[in-house]
Amino acid sequence: MEYEMLLQQLNACHGPSGDEKEIGELIRKLAEPYATECYFDVLGNLIVHKKGNGEKLMFAGHMDSIGLIVTFIEEDGYLKVGKIGGVNPQAALYRPIRFKNGTMGVVSVGEKIKKEDITIDNLYIDIGVATRKEAEELVQVGDTAVFSQPAFAMNDALVSSYMDNRISCLVMLEVLKRVASHDKDLYFVFTTQEEVGLRGAKTSSYQIKPDIGIAVDVTQTAEKDDKRPVATVLGNGAAIKVMDQSVICHPTIVETLEELAKKHNITHQREVSVIGGTDAGVIHKSGDGVLTGGVSVPCRYIHSCVEMVNRHDVEACIQLLTAFAEL
Repeated sequence: MEYEMLLQQLNACHGPSGDEKEIGELIRKLAEPYATECYFDVLGNLIVHKKGNGEKLMFAGHMDSIGLIVTFIEEDGYLKVGKIGGVNPQAALYRPIRFKNGTMGVVSVGEKIKKEDITIDNLYIDIGVATRKEAEELVQVGDTAVFSQPAFAMNDALVSSYMDNRISCLVMLEVLKRVASHDKDLYFVFTTQEEVGLRGAKTSSYQIKPDIGIAVDVTQTAEKDDKRPVATVLGNGAAIKVMDQSVICHPTIVETLEELAKKHNITHQREVSVIGGTDAGVIHKSGDGVLTGGVSVPCRYIHSCVEMVNRHDVEACIQLLTAFAEL
């Protein structure tokens, strides 16, 4: 139940790429009791520092989400939209949408549009008004909206909008809370604009200059009838990243994470992803180079409003990252 309550808090915050202030302020409030210092940088990254005397270890998990942005308001009050990040137009269709000011809407499409022809260009948001004047009293061109789906549980599964990547924010907050004795100088960075190009991780890693970087994110899982086999399975534990499209993880980090998982009897699996990337993609190229790895929460239905994780995988990620921080 604790996870669901925290997820509800995190997902109640507005936070599409480029407008992460609200989610950042909540995470700072939750993190401050366990940190030496918390501060925002110019790009809006929340940097939570837990001071130590050893090498710098940076955990990076993005707090931004995909979303929609109003591009035009029609005479009849319907809102034309563009996408922020990797929005799947078909997955967005007929879903409830929430604007920053609380205005609600529904994503729809013209009746004559065939399912296979649906693109972001023929989607619109219906906010229940009949004229442009009425619509402009509620929203403006440039306003952003996010999926509005409460978190719920199904046995060991947790379902919510924006598990990508609010579940990793939850994981990092739990690690921050649980770390006891540590020599490493720990940085928990809740990054911005990951969904539009790993932008926040680039500036924050340049500033912090970590010796080791660990990206904390979700990863695709094997799903029914997948044409491309995926090794990562929901319920099989923390996913230790070997490679994705943005990074080939340093073998030393992969080996250390696997040894820790075995030592502490933490369920784990390997992740090799042929699509997508994470903040690790820019961290490992920062400065003179950074020893970089990744720990991911297996997640079904990524970039939909019903993303699904397993609570035991979440706990395994927390335990593994806590053990790594305490090395």
